[in-house]
Amino acid sequence: MVDQADATDWPVVSEVVRGGFVEGHHRGAVVVLRNGDVVLAAGPVGVPMLPRSSAKPLQATGMVECGLDVDAELLALVCGSHTGQQMHVDGVRRLLASAGLDETALDNTPSMPSDAKARRAMTVAGDGPARITHSCSGKHAGMLATCVAAGWPTDGYRDPAHPLQVRLRETVSRLTGDDVTATLVDGCGAPLFAVTLSGLARAFAAVAAAARDSEAGRCAAAMRAHPQLVAGDGHVTTRLMQGIPGLIAKDGAEGVYAVAFADGTAAAVKIDDGGSRAQLPVLVAALRAAGIVDPALDAAGKVDVLGHGKPVGEVRAVGL
Repeated sequence: MVDQADATDWPVVSEVVRGGFVEGHHRGAVVVLRNGDVVLAAGPVGVPMLPRSSAKPLQATGMVECGLDVDAELLALVCGSHTGQQMHVDGVRRLLASAGLDETALDNTPSMPSDAKARRAMTVAGDGPARITHSCSGKHAGMLATCVAAGWPTDGYRDPAHPLQVRLRETVSRLTGDDVTATLVDGCGAPLFAVTLSGLARAFAAVAAAARDSEAGRCAAAMRAHPQLVAGDGHVTTRLMQGIPGLIAKDGAEGVYAVAFADGTAAAVKIDDGGSRAQLPVLVAALRAAGIVDPALDAAGKVDVLGHGKPVGEVRAVGL
């Protein structure tokens, strides 16, 4: 077992308010770094946690280091968790074709798209969950294309002992500055590396501030140029990167979110109960407390509590 934070170590960082009545709380951890120094921290930011899909820009950096060489649009898909719109599916197919593969090579979990219009179209057509419409199919296609570029077998590319995954683990460890304390299986089936929340923020800072012609810099540039491929039209992650020049942002399951600005200032949050509704109110409040204010951040950090379809309260940060 990996040492993890005790439940009592997680402070209350958010409350759910309905019509002036506090009906619930979220515990969590959040950290803000500037020039590599911690300027704000709450909760167990130095113990192992699972970054989930927030780790994708780190993994993509490792893939480029291993020989993945694709255009910025396709690299943005590798860095992202797409919503399954047609532009995403077409891009994943193009990425696979660039390596002489097709979607039958994918070994991620089948899923319906998260985009409502795309999901409805598949349902009307009588189609069921597919690997290519899973939000992580861009990452998996990137892994396959990297294997082809490096001369490694594509069979078993998800195995933690596969040369690709060994190299990606090393990259994640180097960028975070952490020893990877556990390797587990993510929801999509790919290996998942446990690091600290502070380490995740350090890694985002490194990617955001990297030279444009470096491997990490190429990933950051791709995300900035094509935010709609990192998430999807209307998605909060896409809107954030569209609204703040130089920002890179990536959400993850179980209440994880990480951002970094062009100057390397970075922040990361983990909500203990996995509640995604508290991610951005807490992250934005922490950035504001650290002196970072932007209208796009304020918009992203506003999460309404609804009553009869109308706002009657909010999910708000506390204690920061």
